[in-house]
Amino acid sequence: MFLADKDILAEVKAGHITLEPFNPKQLQPATYDIRLGNTFIVNDAYSTKAIDPAKGIYPQTQTIEIADGEEFVLHPGVSILGYSKERFGSDNFLIEVNGKSSLARIGLIVHNSASIVNPGHYLNIALELCNLNNVPIILRPGMEIAQLSFSTLSSHTKKSYKQTGRYHANNFLGYVPPKTGPLARKNRTPKKKTTKSNKK
Repeated sequence: MFLADKDILAEVKAGHITLEPFNPKQLQPATYDIRLGNTFIVNDAYSTKAIDPAKGIYPQTQTIEIADGEEFVLHPGVSILGYSKERFGSDNFLIEVNGKSSLARIGLIVHNSASIVNPGHYLNIALELCNLNNVPIILRPGMEIAQLSFSTLSSHTKKSYKQTGRYHANNFLGYVPPKTGPLARKNRTPKKKTTKSNKK
């Protein structure tokens, strides 16, 4: 069963759902809109021969910071990672991340398959952004990029995501975010810069 707007609000107020920062204007009838953050991770195509997951070979990447008010141009056929401005999670509910229909109609995919956030996982989520259109799409930090839905569980989980910590070290396979990554940038003013990461 999915939570309705009044139930999402009640659970946020009760502390059972974390949404930071929370804005009632982003609350929809049965979902909550999240915004695009300032951090983007792109593959360095010129230094990457191929990706071979079976052998643990992943692309070299660049981490790009885009300031509020600036833009990121996502070209056709390109897939990148972008982080949400909101940090969210819950110990009691299963959270699903879905795209917005207005963006889907212009060919913007916000996740390839990883749409589920397990109970106990709190994060600024990495969105798998891909442009399926034949013209570039401009992305701007702060734009509403995806929506969250919250569903109840049949019972409390035997173990929490906090206990497994399966992907806490890596936001995604092949990339280890720096300690000054998206979760630690609250005290920093975003600015345009490019840094290379050779983590595999």
